[in-house]
Amino acid sequence: MSPDFPFAYGDWLNHRAGLGSVPAHRHGTEVAVIGGGISGLVTAYELMKLGLRPVVYEAEQQLGGRMRTVGFEGHPEPRAELGSMRFSASEVLFHYVDKLGLRAEPFPNPLSPATPMTVVNLRGETHWARTAEDLPMPFQQVSDAWAKALHEKADLSVMAGAMARRDIPMIKAMWNRTVRELESQSFYAFLATTAAFSSFEQREIFGQVGFGCGGWDTDFPNSVLDVLRVIYTEAGDKQYRIIGGSQQIPAGLWTHQPEQPVHWPQGTSLASLHGGRPMPGVNRISRRGHEYLIEDFSGRVRAYPAAVFTAQSWILLSRVECDADLLPPEAWIAVERTHYMGSSKLFVLTDRPFWRDRDPRTGREIMGMTLTDRLPRGVYLFDDGPDKPGVMCLSYTWNDDSMKVATLTAEERLEVVLASLRQIYPDVDIRSHIIAPPVAVTWETEPHFMGAFKSNLPGQYRYQRTLFTHFMQDGFADEHQGFFMAGDDISWLGGFAENAVATALNAVWGVVHHLGGATHPSNPGPGDVFDELAPIEI
Repeated sequence: MSPDFPFAYGDWLNHRAGLGSVPAHRHGTEVAVIGGGISGLVTAYELMKLGLRPVVYEAEQQLGGRMRTVGFEGHPEPRAELGSMRFSASEVLFHYVDKLGLRAEPFPNPLSPATPMTVVNLRGETHWARTAEDLPMPFQQVSDAWAKALHEKADLSVMAGAMARRDIPMIKAMWNRTVRELESQSFYAFLATTAAFSSFEQREIFGQVGFGCGGWDTDFPNSVLDVLRVIYTEAGDKQYRIIGGSQQIPAGLWTHQPEQPVHWPQGTSLASLHGGRPMPGVNRISRRGHEYLIEDFSGRVRAYPAAVFTAQSWILLSRVECDADLLPPEAWIAVERTHYMGSSKLFVLTDRPFWRDRDPRTGREIMGMTLTDRLPRGVYLFDDGPDKPGVMCLSYTWNDDSMKVATLTAEERLEVVLASLRQIYPDVDIRSHIIAPPVAVTWETEPHFMGAFKSNLPGQYRYQRTLFTHFMQDGFADEHQGFFMAGDDISWLGGFAENAVATALNAVWGVVHHLGGATHPSNPGPGDVFDELAPIEI
């Protein structure tokens, strides 16, 4: 539940009345869904259940988007999560995880119970810890300062209680005040203007190491509202990983056969409606009367009464030719102003989870999940048992740190990262355990992504409100109705799959409404209660 729009998507999704219905004469109507990531597959899956015929377009011809799970050369089963790899216990996302029968386990974040050992290497000094209490006093002081700042400047305890109780009037009153006060402030300015973070040293430690899922310094230029959304929604707490890989979620929705679908025979799936493969990517989107004309990579053109665009919004500016009236002018401005975070990862496969070996001198593990100000920045360790191969995310970086390796091949990255890690673990021969070529990704150089996810800069609340509320189109001119946007960059908080799912559900409501359908009176959707919950305008 987002404080900007505190609608209970989980309740709507799980209600026995379903998400609504469309008139019988609309059954079988084709709706274009552009993008085969989690938001695209949720959109298509739910539209299919309602009796519509979604037509999914995917430029890369592999489903998943930034839920991209890959194997290693010669070892296809062990998985590396190139994009999404940790998920909060969101009722919205896990609705689909549970539907597909997938399993999850706690993610090995720094200092979490799922992490046997955390190693913090900062300014050339290395500290070993199982819990935050094991770290030296300066780290404890930074942790206390963060908690104090949240309580003094962000009313964390009051908002947490309101969120837990789903006290909508309290949530909206508090968040509306917070937006007015802080929407033009960066995260760094928020910290620097608190008495708790009065010293640069404390801000530097917090930026490099952070608490929960790691360092925060790459978020320092971003709007503090984005960080507060993470805190208030507990998106960074108690995170999980999907056993076998997160790409199973969108891939599973592609083949899943819903029970008692409207209009379609039992056994229908998105895969069966598409002959097993999505349509090619999209070259052009234009408008003809009340229809949208979609031209794909093959040059084929098909007409639709409605379309949902779920790829990253910058694609509309560069890789897809669009009519100027595809969006209202203010929406085009918001797309232009969207700010994306960059990110790189480097993975290797090892013969076994050797990092659990004990150092005879200290009695502790020879390695741990690592946070450092050196080139790797974050090292994550995954294993499925002592006798099975292990997976190491040897480097997980953001923004400027990501660009430092963007021009290097996977093999070149491995060399510089191993050299850096030798400074932290001089007695550990990581290379001797590697059994396959490395796998790497830099999301800002991926041609159909151009970044890992959006994150608003100070002053961009207005743009984000425009994007999020785009599914409410009754007040639009005729030429702007029927084209919807979804995805985590349309949500209030980028980089979290559950938020991408929420925008997909908004788009489903928008399509149903556009085609003359409606929700059941006992289960109103986000558009039905929009006036009550609408994000504040500033």
